[in-house]
Amino acid sequence: MTVIAFQDRPPESDSLTAYDESHLAAYIRLLDADAEGADWREAVQIIFGIDPDRDLTRARIIHQSHLARARWMTTTGYRELLRPRVS
Repeated sequence: MTVIAFQDRPPESDSLTAYDESHLAAYIRLLDADAEGADWREAVQIIFGIDPDRDLTRARIIHQSHLARARWMTTTGYRELLRPRVS
């Protein structure tokens, strides 16, 4: 199993970042879990590998900040994914 490194908070930016691009799958999983009404504690444990029973504050920060960034991706950030890249 591949372990992906996560920051406690994704970078704050008005544009798509390399961090966003490398964590798109996690963003989608967060959005799916949220839409299905999954318990955030279970989601953070599965998606980020963080045990909320051991570090509730950090788990909540990671979950909330990444979910907020995932929502930003659905309203704004996705546009940058659709633009052709100039070499």
